[in-house]
Amino acid sequence: MFNPTPRQIASIKTVIFVAALLPFTRLVLFAFTDRLGANPIEFITRNTGDWTLYFLCFTLAVTPLRRLSKWHWLIKLRRMLGLFAFFYATLHFTTFFWFDHFFDVDEMLRDVAKRPFITVGFTAFLLLLPLAITSTNGMIRRLGGKRWQSLHRLVYLIASLGILHFWWMKAGKHDFAQPILYGSIVGLLLLTRGINSRMQKRRTEPAPG
Repeated sequence: MFNPTPRQIASIKTVIFVAALLPFTRLVLFAFTDRLGANPIEFITRNTGDWTLYFLCFTLAVTPLRRLSKWHWLIKLRRMLGLFAFFYATLHFTTFFWFDHFFDVDEMLRDVAKRPFITVGFTAFLLLLPLAITSTNGMIRRLGGKRWQSLHRLVYLIASLGILHFWWMKAGKHDFAQPILYGSIVGLLLLTRGINSRMQKRRTEPAPG
């Protein structure tokens, strides 16, 4: 069983941190070299949206993978992966707020209320905010372990809303291949969590008689 030392875990985190910034670095490079295509805003919006979903899936996959592999140290990577999901979600939202509405809050809110797929995406982003804010050890201590865990279960709702947002966005072009793929992955992860939770509950229940 692979059981890395604290120094090795720090190295793994560094590698993941650098790798997680590569999509952002690519966007910046493409912007400065005029390689964002005919519609730069759409390119940035879709790229940051895709990577938000990727990192939500990575975050959700940590617990099932830890239980299957018995690599309990994987839990130490979950916070970083979750924060990168928030990072790319923030870039995704900023692109919408800046380039689509030029920081006009009233116009943005009207657009949010008018178009369901934006309403769902905006809701998912708002739900990510408390998770990012409470990601520190200090906030875990303040909230207490149980309340913190209950709050961070919102990630399952957020991922589901993200899939719905993506599905509705693709519906106009009748292009459902990617939403179905992401939805299947998130559905499988949710199912795995549900099965694991039931198994744990059975183990903790007192034996009959």
